[in-house]
Amino acid sequence: MIFNEDSRVKIPSILHLIQLGYEYLSLKTNSWDESTNIFRSIFDEQIKKINSNLSDNDIQKVYDDISISLENEDLGRAFYNKLIDQSGVKLIDFENFDNNSFHVVTELPYQKDDESFRPDIILLINGMPLVFVEVKKPNNRNGVQDEHKRMERRFQNKKFRKFINLTQLMVFSNNMAYSDEDTQMLEGAFYSTTNYKKPIFNYFREEETFDLNKLLQPLSEYDENFVLKDTNLLSIKSNKEFQSNKSPNTATNSISTSLFQRERLKFILRYAFAYVEEEKGLEKHIMRYPQLFATKAIENKLENGIKKGIIGIRKAR
Repeated sequence: MIFNEDSRVKIPSILHLIQLGYEYLSLKTNSWDESTNIFRSIFDEQIKKINSNLSDNDIQKVYDDISISLENEDLGRAFYNKLIDQSGVKLIDFENFDNNSFHVVTELPYQKDDESFRPDIILLINGMPLVFVEVKKPNNRNGVQDEHKRMERRFQNKKFRKFINLTQLMVFSNNMAYSDEDTQMLEGAFYSTTNYKKPIFNYFREEETFDLNKLLQPLSEYDENFVLKDTNLLSIKSNKEFQSNKSPNTATNSISTSLFQRERLKFILRYAFAYVEEEKGLEKHIMRYPQLFATKAIENKLENGIKKGIIGIRKAR
């Protein structure tokens, strides 16, 4: 029986994402455009659903424009502007977020010529791989930092430009709780966005309390068996450690709940990114968690008609 990062972290995380409303896709029975890793059949169907006035030729033009924009040396800025635009062709329906499609795949090859990498978990929104998660098994002291170094090399590799420009959000986790003594980010689950230098890891400390009985869908026997068979890990199903690792309270599953539940993901994709012209060039920033909660608090106050008051923002760690 195999116990590694796949069986201990990746598969339980995929099953948790299914409970959050993502549909698991097997790469064995699906196809995608290898130049962008966009799943065209899903993309075309969803773009037509969201933009009912578009013809097949129109959708092809939309796709071609996306593909061209992903070649820019702009950290994906042109693509991101298309992604959040709600006045023209919509790539995501932010007004009715459930109108979009949500899928999860594993080990999708990000490949050009003779170079490639395969993120552990990839989330597709309307067929577009906007999020990926890299996991390491617990107590692997240098696992997260080693992944940080690998991502730095990938960011700087121009063969991966399209994939990096398309990706919005990344999570890196060794499925352990944060340690107050850890100043090098060796333990825990961290989130980041892309750049062309090296990833900047951020802590995420949830400030809301979720009713997981309402938020999480029941995991069906069929879905669990399908994932385990597809990844050749059916043998771990009855193992006690595997059952424990499926808990929604593990570090990886907790940050997945915080970032990837639909309402939170909608907010992050639409409002949590900013492009900033720095002295050393263009940078892409993502809100740190205190900023995110402060912004949501302002949003809630405005929705409730409260125009006055002070909302504090703490320093993040």
